[in-house]
Amino acid sequence: MAAVVAARHQIDLVECIDWVGVECLNEKSDRTFINVLKQGYRDDNGLQLESDTDEQLLIYIPFNQVVKLHSLIIRAPAEEGPKTVKLFANRQNMGFGNVGDFPPSDVLTLTPEQLQGKPVLLKYVKFQHVRSLTVFIEDNQSGAEETKVQKLAIVGSTVETTNMSELKKVGNS
Repeated sequence: MAAVVAARHQIDLVECIDWVGVECLNEKSDRTFINVLKQGYRDDNGLQLESDTDEQLLIYIPFNQVVKLHSLIIRAPAEEGPKTVKLFANRQNMGFGNVGDFPPSDVLTLTPEQLQGKPVLLKYVKFQHVRSLTVFIEDNQSGAEETKVQKLAIVGSTVETTNMSELKKVGNS
C-alpha cells in the first residue's frame, strides 16, 4: 500500500482505486482526473484537473475492495480551487442532471487554507462500507469559470471481508 499516513491505521487508498471505472464529467481533455488521482502525476504541481464549460466537476471513483474513508487531501490554487464539495458513498450513475436528487453523505465547505494539502476530515460514520465515491465539486473559491485541482488523495482503511470460498462446512461426523 502507499505510504501516506494521515492518522493511525489510515492509508492513502490510491492502490484500492479501480482505475478502469473512474470517470470525470466536465474535465478538459488535456487536464484530466489522472493528473490529480494517480501517484507521481498528482505530486507534480504543473499537472492538474481543470473543469471545461463551467466550474463544476463530477468524479466517480470505484474501489477494487470495500474501504472506510477517513479524510481527503486536496491541493489546489487558492482562487480556482474547490469550495463546495459534496460526497456520495456508493452512488453510481450520477450526472449533473440528477446530482441534486440525492442527499450527499457529506458536504465540505473548503477554505483556501484547506487546499494546501492537509487532510480534511470526513463524517467517518457515513463512510464505513464504501465501494465507490462520487465527488461533486459544485463551485470554487472565487466564482471563476474554471475550477482547478492539483491533488486529490483519499485516505482511509481497507475493510477485512470474509472470503466465502475459504469457508468449510462443519458437519456431523
